Amino acid sequence: MPTIDELYWDSRYKQNKTGWDIGYPSEPIKCYIDQLTNKEVKILIPGCGNAYEAEYLIQQGFNNIHLVDISDTLVDKLKSNFKNEIESGQIKVTKSDFFEIEEIYDLIFEQTFFCALEPKLRNKYAEQMHKILRPNGKLVGLLFNFTFEDSGPPFGGTISEYLSILDPFFNIKKFETSYNSIKPRESKEIFFIIEKK
Repeated sequence: MPTIDELYWDSRYKQNKTGWDIGYPSEPIKCYIDQLTNKEVKILIPGCGNAYEAEYLIQQGFNNIHLVDISDTLVDKLKSNFKNEIESGQIKVTKSDFFEIEEIYDLIFEQTFFCALEPKLRNKYAEQMHKILRPNGKLVGLLFNFTFEDSGPPFGGTISEYLSILDPFFNIKKFETSYNSIKPRESKEIFFIIEKK
């Protein structure tokens, strides 16, 4: 049974109601990518949206990238945008519910996916991330460090809430206020690097 509301997210892309989309790769993730040396690492970006991070990864020579989203509209667009990279095998684009993924990855990027999920799915998110990462694989990305006034999505939270969910499954390498977020999200994002236990 699907856990993510496919129709809701597809309608957002059809209507171009994507206020979370900043139009380019987020600086904290870009900086993390810049220090990676192994270009063969197998990378997943779940709830990938327009996948600016994937564009940047390709530019930097990475060649084993998997993009997953629940929206047919978006997936069709990505398949068109990344046509050459798909044909060359550098990128794979899949329409799927994140919780049904079974492949194993070295590195997963979190970029406005966690905050899009109903909070009741957060423990399941941590379990699934743990399941699809190889031993010592890393989950890296950004989380909002405040609670939204609206009912969501997006859904925010606090460092202590997040750590209570992630601690059972991951060794926390970094979990701190992002110093290089975009201006509207300044001091409102946590940059984190966690490693599968």
